[in-house]
Order: sequence, then C-alpha cells, then structure tokens
Amino acid sequence: MPESPSKLQREAARYIVTKYLGVRAGESAIIESWDHTIRMATAMVDEVRRRGGTALLIHENEDAWWRAIDRKQSKLLGKSSPPEWAALRAADVYVMFWGPGDTDRIEKDHFSGDEKAFDEALAWNWPWYEVARKSGLRGARMTAGFVTEGRARKWGMDPAVWEEGMLRACLVDPAEMAKSGARLCQALSRGKKVRITHPNGTDLEVALAGVAPRLHEGRPHPRDRRYGPYDMLAQIPAGRVDVALDSRVAEGTILANRRTNIWWHSQAGGKLGFVDGKLTSFSFEEGEEDFSRQYKRGRAGRDRATKLTFGLNPAAKEIPNLETVERGCVTLEFGGITGSNFMSWVSLADSEIAIDGTPVVRAGALL
Repeated sequence: MPESPSKLQREAARYIVTKYLGVRAGESAIIESWDHTIRMATAMVDEVRRRGGTALLIHENEDAWWRAIDRKQSKLLGKSSPPEWAALRAADVYVMFWGPGDTDRIEKDHFSGDEKAFDEALAWNWPWYEVARKSGLRGARMTAGFVTEGRARKWGMDPAVWEEGMLRACLVDPAEMAKSGARLCQALSRGKKVRITHPNGTDLEVALAGVAPRLHEGRPHPRDRRYGPYDMLAQIPAGRVDVALDSRVAEGTILANRRTNIWWHSQAGGKLGFVDGKLTSFSFEEGEEDFSRQYKRGRAGRDRATKLTFGLNPAAKEIPNLETVERGCVTLEFGGITGSNFMSWVSLADSEIAIDGTPVVRAGALL
C-alpha cells in the first residue's frame, strides 16, 4: 500500500477542510485515525496546515488496541487520558475516522457473545460528547473509515473501488445540497402524509409527526438547538433530510433495493409489511437470521416506524454505507426513538414519493 495520500484523498481532504468544516487560520484541529485510515488522516493534517491552522494527529495502533483487549483491559481503553481531554477542550475542529479496522474480529466477538469488551472499550464516547458540547467543537465523522478489507470481502466489493466512491461523494458542494434540501424541508414542514411507491411492489403510507425536519448538508451544527446533541460532528459524505414520523401510523409494504449496513450487521432485499401502524411481517434475501434474532430481543416500540430520511448526494450511487445520503433514495427507520433497544432501517432508491398527494420525488429525482 502506498504510504503517501493519493491525489483523490488529498482532493477530498481539501474539500472537507474548506467547504464543510471551514477551517480558518489560527484554529487548532485534532485528527483521530486508525491504521487503515492513516493516509487520508495525514491528508487532512496537510490541508488544515495549508489553511494556516495547527493539527494534532492521534493514531490508534490497531495491533496495540487488540492486544489490550486480549489482556482484558477493555475498561482501560474506555478511559481517555488527561492529555487527550485537555487537547479536546482546546481544539476548534475535530475529525474522526471509524475504527478499528479488523471488522472480522468485531463480528466474531459479537456473535460469540463477547461484545461486552468492545462496549467497555468505547465507554469514553459519551463523556467525549459532553466535553465537545461545552467547548463548541465542530467536526466530522469520516464514513471512509467503514471501508475495511473484511467488509469488502463479505459484501463482494473491491475496497479500492469502494473507497473511491466514498471520496468522490465528499466532493459535492454542501451549499448545493442545502439548496435542494431546503425545498424538501419546506414541503415536509407543511405536510401530513407521505406515500412511497415503486414498481417493485412498494406502496407505503406514513404520517409526519409535525416536527421540523433536519437538513444535514455536511456542515456541523454546534450549539444549534434545532439539531441534536451530537450534531457538532457531521457525517461525511453527507447530504440528507431527516423527518420524524407519527409512530402510530404506517400502512402498506416497502421493498428495499439497497443494502442495510449497521456497524457489522448487514441485510439485503428487505420486505417489510405494516398494518395499523405496526410492523407485522418481514423477510430478507440476506441477513434475515441476524435481523430476526435482534428483533426478538427488542422491547416495546421495535415495530413502529419512526423516521424517514431523504438522500441529497448526487455522487453517492449504490455505495455501501451511503444509502441514506444517495440522492432520491428514501430510508425508513423503525424502533430507536420510541424507547426500544432495537433500531433498524431499509432503503429504497428510484421511488415515487408524494406529500399529501403532491409529488416531491419521481423515479429517484428530487422535484
């Protein structure tokens, strides 16, 4: 593997630092990386410095991290050191890449019932957000960190092609996505019912909860009360509109034509049926056994439709982990915010979507 960032990695890093994060001269940034993301992380460091900012690169060595897990030191990994907390409080910008990269090991530990150690090792996460909120930090979570050899092998992907798709989806102007997203938000704000249809047999009607939709164009929203407590970090590649649903209303069927990727879980070819607001049937071409196992563990609310997400990113076409931002793709989420310990979703591209009878998406194109 080449040691230097590629031309595309540098181009994406520059676009993110300038267009999405708006790093200014004199600002300080923390870039957090794992082994499999180090080239892109160093490109981010270069671009922060190019803007006149200072950068601190934190590199978590994969082998050392897993050795600590093997020594039963997961609780120690879950405690960030005092210097890390001090750096976080002093930083203006934060960029994190998802890891670790050995997703085969993560999946193996999870399905063997040993997920407790992994959860303990990530215990630093919640206090991290508390500090970030107080400091007004803004930043990005880099979905490129999901590109691993293990996931690519499992899903029949060429990792180089997958990463290229991820990076090209970073090169979309957030201002343009904000413009198209604003039109959709306006329609959703006025609407009551949403109907989703597709030639594959999808015909589902849901009701909006009357809550203002949220536009996620890729620019972070620290201290913005219209957004959630974690939106000081934007997910990049970006481009989506989220809107809450009335969980008492859902009628019909939705058939997914995009894969659902949730951490190391994956389902494809999902078909969900709703009657009187409740999920009454489900089937999957792939991953049904895992889904069924998780669903059975879910508490009350697991069967309720809770959110719709509309994708805005024109470059995110059939790229794993970018289903929710693919332009014209609609994602139905169920469980989660109803208080259930279960949450999942299915995504449908190239559909017809109408709000109170008025089309807003036709054959996957935003109107």
